[in-house]
Amino acid sequence: MGLFNNNIRSKGYLFVRNGLIITFLILFAAATIFPIYFMIISSFGDPVEAGAMSYSIVPSKISFESYTFFFNFSPHSWDWLINSFIVAACITVSNVFFATLAGYAFAKMRFKGRNILFAILLGSMMIPGQVTQVPLYILIVNIFELQNTYTALIMPSIVTVYNIFLVKQFMSSIPVEIIEAAKIEGCSQPKIFWHIILPLSKTVMAVLAILTFMAAWNDFFWPFLVTNTMDMQTIQVGLKNFRFANTTYFAPMMAGATISAVPMFILFFSLQKYFLEGVTVGAVKG
Repeated sequence: MGLFNNNIRSKGYLFVRNGLIITFLILFAAATIFPIYFMIISSFGDPVEAGAMSYSIVPSKISFESYTFFFNFSPHSWDWLINSFIVAACITVSNVFFATLAGYAFAKMRFKGRNILFAILLGSMMIPGQVTQVPLYILIVNIFELQNTYTALIMPSIVTVYNIFLVKQFMSSIPVEIIEAAKIEGCSQPKIFWHIILPLSKTVMAVLAILTFMAAWNDFFWPFLVTNTMDMQTIQVGLKNFRFANTTYFAPMMAGATISAVPMFILFFSLQKYFLEGVTVGAVKG
């Protein structure tokens, strides 16, 4: 009888615990999804000033006028999307290329000062990005005079220390015996890298590309600093043009934000398994 009662109490405890966990997860998911839902719903409103908007969780009507207003608002609306794609694509390709090379060098090649150099790189990760914005701006704009160009948008993000660290940690898990066997067969370092290391590193390269593209596409602060004409702005910076001193075109701004989020939705849902692998890919012991 006592065993039966203990079993009932155990089941009751598990039921309550699981119920609390499920409730918490549902509330957390709702809080996470609600801003996205509100953005999409608001984008279907009429293109009127923010003060005249009727904010509602459930829209009374569905209208695509705000999307039309977004593209007709400026002759550079399409330029914003194209600029974002060019910048994000170039940054992604350069990061995958250079981070893979650097990660391989730090993980599998032995050279003088390797540990010191890697420690310096890791130390630079501790410096907040906001601290380097002013000297970087002076370097790009005042010294190199590259303001309002694709070079200014792309150059500071050609490769990041975090991406090098991510690739290095992954490649450290590749057995050294494979590389030694290739050397015995007469393979040079470029051949080893191209024919052995890269095929084994497709997972980390995919994760690297996804995370880098997302970061570059969603970046606002740096493009805002180095662009001064509407034709060179990215989509994230272009959305600020719908906000004026006395008013804001809220629905068209939400329409633009929804359009800018579409590539991220496509990227996530088509490659979500790589996102899940990316959670642990950097945790491999080197």
